[in-house]
Amino acid sequence: MEYAGVLQGLSHRYEHPVAYTIDLSKTSAELNPLIGHEIKLEFLGTIECVACGRKIKKTYNNGYCYPCFVSLPENDLCIVKPHECHYHLGTCRDAGFGDRHCMIPHYVYLALSSDVKVGLTRKHNEIKRWIDQGAVKAIPIAEVPTRKMAGELEYIISQSMPDKTNWRKMLLGEFDDVDLFELRDEVHRRFPAEFEPYKINVAEITEISYPISQKVEKLSSFNLDKEPIIEGKLIGAKGQYLIFQYGVINMKKYAGYHLKLSV
Repeated sequence: MEYAGVLQGLSHRYEHPVAYTIDLSKTSAELNPLIGHEIKLEFLGTIECVACGRKIKKTYNNGYCYPCFVSLPENDLCIVKPHECHYHLGTCRDAGFGDRHCMIPHYVYLALSSDVKVGLTRKHNEIKRWIDQGAVKAIPIAEVPTRKMAGELEYIISQSMPDKTNWRKMLLGEFDDVDLFELRDEVHRRFPAEFEPYKINVAEITEISYPISQKVEKLSSFNLDKEPIIEGKLIGAKGQYLIFQYGVINMKKYAGYHLKLSV
């Protein structure tokens, strides 16, 4: 079997384990049935911007050309530093984008992947976000009206706990189990007064399992720019990574690349 097209990334459905699909422009391939099989990924030599489609030599911020990187609202600095949102100043790159994506309810959450980290995401997007980060369990701890407020609360909490994922530990499944309810209560006690009304106490923890058939033997990262052909036994997927027996590849990093997948 062969599949070819422009890589859009890995999509997934929340099942037990997570059901992964690799999206290649107009075609896609279910990945879970391929686990345990020898597969080949081949970079065909051309790259397209995921936004405008123009041919480019390198990508910025996971698939964009430079003009789209410096002009589109989804690439603005406030996306990764939402507490620095400048919508209220009238300087948003696209106020319509801000209305749809930022001026809406957001969750601040705790998620366990490599360690427990604090993060934020749009309400109703939380499970997708947790899977993309390779979390094994997570809970929302606050619901706030805007992305900026979520970013401000996340920034405050991040002074005493991580807000980044260690991808190596995440892929190896190395973490100390933590009682998220107990930690939530501890974090709630440290909330600034202005965020007190936004605390939430969910009754269940979301638990996530991933389709991994065996422990990865080597955590070296494949680089399609240096080695355009990757061949080997696919042993799993987690986060946005494909896991081979002797290495891993972050598929999100290569969005826009023309690829061929052979089984």
